[in-house]
Order: sequence, then structure tokens, then C-alpha cells
Amino acid sequence: MHHRTVDELMTRNVVRARRDTPFKEIVKLLADNDVTAVPVVDELDRPMGVVSEADLLRKSSTQADSTGRTPIPHLEAWERAKAEGATAEELMSAPAVCARPEWTVAEAARLMAVQNVKRLPVVDEADRLQGIVSRGDLLRIFLRRDDAIRDELTGDVLQRTLRLLPSEVTVEVREGRVTLGGSVEAKSLIPVIERLCRSVDGVVSVAEHIAYRTDDSQSSPTGT
Repeated sequence: MHHRTVDELMTRNVVRARRDTPFKEIVKLLADNDVTAVPVVDELDRPMGVVSEADLLRKSSTQADSTGRTPIPHLEAWERAKAEGATAEELMSAPAVCARPEWTVAEAARLMAVQNVKRLPVVDEADRLQGIVSRGDLLRIFLRRDDAIRDELTGDVLQRTLRLLPSEVTVEVREGRVTLGGSVEAKSLIPVIERLCRSVDGVVSVAEHIAYRTDDSQSSPTGT
């Protein structure tokens, strides 16, 4: 099975800031390039952190409201320091949480979830910036056509990987939702089929209605 990698999905022409890029220039970078965040790189083009719209808005949130309608939010010391920042290095969220080009979508998505970030700078073996991948980029795998998903399930998963005949398991795919039918020899094979099908890029869900001819899920009785 072929899993799309970060290298295939990432944006390569990355808008970036240097550590001394001033506040207003960062705002202009975001506006001019229609992005919501930029990585901050050092002199060797290695990501140090990321400046996002949320980082920049802290400055506005600490300014007094002349109408008195909204109170100034309480900020922790580190948040206050960032709100007072004037350069990318002072404003950025650091350290940068990075991905590698060879990672699968699942690996990148798990890191985003664990670190609670919306994007990952992508670096090479020397930690130099190669691209950036966002949540939206990772979701592109779900734009795969149903017939492409079905071809991979029947050809790669069922026939080449599991050595099943085309007549044994039927596959229907609608809007990424997979329905499996048919009959296999052993009951223990069914969860393996389901697990492998779920791992195919673009699959939203799997419903299986596969019959079996032999129940091999119970241990054989021990002789005395």
C-alpha cells in the first residue's frame, strides 16, 4: 500500500520570518501571502518557532478599551512578555514543532494533535526548512476519488497483501465510506481485513458484513 507522505502534501514555497523581523513586517507577510502563520528561522534556515495571528493579537488584547465594554484579559508572565514583543523572536511560539518529509499523514496528524498545533514546518536531516504542512494539507487525502480507493483496497490490500480472490470479498466505496461483503475461510481474518482497509488513505469509515466458514477464534481444547 502507498501512503501519501508529508513531502507530497506540504507547501514548498514557504513564507518565513527572520528572528529580527519586526512586528509590522510580520503582519504584512501574513496579509500579502494570505497565510495565518509563518515559521521563524535562524541564519542557517532552521526553524526556531512559529508566529501566528494568535501570537500577534496578544498585543491588541492588552491595549486599553476606551469604551470600557471589554476588560483587559489576565495574562501569564510569558504571555505578557510576548504581547510586549516587537520582533519575531520575541513574539514566536517556541520551540518549533517540526515534521520530516518522509512521514505519513497519520504521523503528522498525531503530532499536531499531541502538540495542539495547526501546522508543522518540515525540515531535512540538517533541520533546514523544506516546507510547511497544515491541517488542511493533511485533509486533502480525503479528496481521493472513490474508484481510486476501491482499486487500492481490492488490488493492494485484498489481492496482493492478503492473497484473497476477487470473488471472496466485495468492496463498495461511497464518499470514502467502505462497505465490505463476501465470505472468507477463517473468522480471524476479518479484523485483519478491516484494519488494513481503515489504514488506506482517503477511507472515512469501514463497515464489514463478511461471513466466515471456519470459526478459528476459540483455542483448541488441551488434551489430557
